[in-house]
Amino acid sequence: MNILFLSSGDRVPSARFRILPYLRHFREDGHRAVVAHSFPQKYDYFPRMGFRPSQLLKRSVRWWHWLRTKLQRYDAVFIDREIFDNTSIHMEQRFKESCQRLVIDLDDAVFLRYPEKFTQLMKLADMVVCGNRYLVEKVRPLNSTICHVPTSVDQDEYTARTYERVSEVQRESAVPPVLGWMGTAGNLKYLTIAAEALRKLAQEMPFELRIVVPDISPLREIDLSGVKVIHEQWQPEHEAAQLRQFDIGLMPLFPNQEWDIYKCGLKLIQYLAVGIPGIAAPVGVNTEILDHNQNGIAAATTEEWLTALRLLTTHPEIRQQMGERGRKTVEQKYSIQANYPVLRDALLGITE
Repeated sequence: MNILFLSSGDRVPSARFRILPYLRHFREDGHRAVVAHSFPQKYDYFPRMGFRPSQLLKRSVRWWHWLRTKLQRYDAVFIDREIFDNTSIHMEQRFKESCQRLVIDLDDAVFLRYPEKFTQLMKLADMVVCGNRYLVEKVRPLNSTICHVPTSVDQDEYTARTYERVSEVQRESAVPPVLGWMGTAGNLKYLTIAAEALRKLAQEMPFELRIVVPDISPLREIDLSGVKVIHEQWQPEHEAAQLRQFDIGLMPLFPNQEWDIYKCGLKLIQYLAVGIPGIAAPVGVNTEILDHNQNGIAAATTEEWLTALRLLTTHPEIRQQMGERGRKTVEQKYSIQANYPVLRDALLGITE
């Protein structure tokens, strides 16, 4: 099987977690897996070059990728969401013609941006790979050939943090726990949901709120007075190690935003993968990942956030138990190792 993967860019989360980790497994199985990245990254441009010239370069690079398909045979092209962040589908049509079959991968509510384009792409695709059941339900009226592959992490890379025996942890309870949040600068806004609970907790006990993000400046808009905030620069090559420094992972979301309902819970999955519990908004797939509060705690209101924070910051043995269960959940349902056979067999099903 020869598959061409068109990625949004090697730093874009959808590509980093839904394409790149699978390439090694395809190749080890004897398949030819070629990846072609957007350049610049799909949602970026080069400031020194300017927006329009950057878009022209992006288009030129994709044209070159398409020309390569005229020289090399592919059984299918696997596209990360869509090729360009605009209303056009002409490049997807060209790639389908040259690669025989078109696969679209979805991990977000892209249909909210370009509804007409979404409908056209779903009908054009030979298969749609969806990151959660909400996306499956959205796609099904338009395309019945669907493969459900949750956004996953490589369990070999995301090894679990080590815990001391509970008694020893309790003896060291004077060390303030680390509450952590990792993500993009644009998503710092979600911390608004938990801010009041964090302020109240800071009046009761010491703790550290560690924010791992490329640019922390948007946090100035959020009232975290009295909270000890530590900024750590996000480093993709050390991402798992940075997560292992957390004691508790936070994933607040807005409850009434449609975009958030279709998220694939990556942040929560990352926390559980390294063996730490999460406190997360009960929005979309998060409730499934938390598994009835076995892997963490669902919190919507300020009072629920505060109750969850109090429980997990003061009971290290509960943190450990939830973290260990969460790690097992990821191994079984949200790891590359568990989901690669599902993706491989689905692709074989449309190419053989």
